[in-house]
Amino acid sequence: QANLVESGGGLVQDGGSLRLSCAVSGITFGAYAMAWFRQAPGKEREFVACIQGSGRTTYYADSVKGRFTISRDNAENTVSLQMNSLKPEDTAVYYCAADARNRIRLTYSDVAYWGKGTLVTVSS
Repeated sequence: QANLVESGGGLVQDGGSLRLSCAVSGITFGAYAMAWFRQAPGKEREFVACIQGSGRTTYYADSVKGRFTISRDNAENTVSLQMNSLKPEDTAVYYCAADARNRIRLTYSDVAYWGKGTLVTVSS
């Protein structure tokens, strides 16, 4: 049974940084692409970033490109999202996601497993 547990959310000021982590168990971690999605209040869940199983290929939403960095540690079964230059519009619940087909461009329906989310609030 897959289990994805996010951590690292919190309150940060405009322009600040946060690092999210996701601990994963119950799957062959290196065979899965891992991604982060987010959902702001009243909005649909949207793709943020993805990293393939090898860790060599990443892909970002235009809204976070150059500010966020996704990484993974296949020895520790973790995936992280370093978020810099945060803006109030980055405020959302951030979800860790796993794709069994190791794709790099994911939509909501592609995800096999979800975490429960961690809240990031950026104050202006």
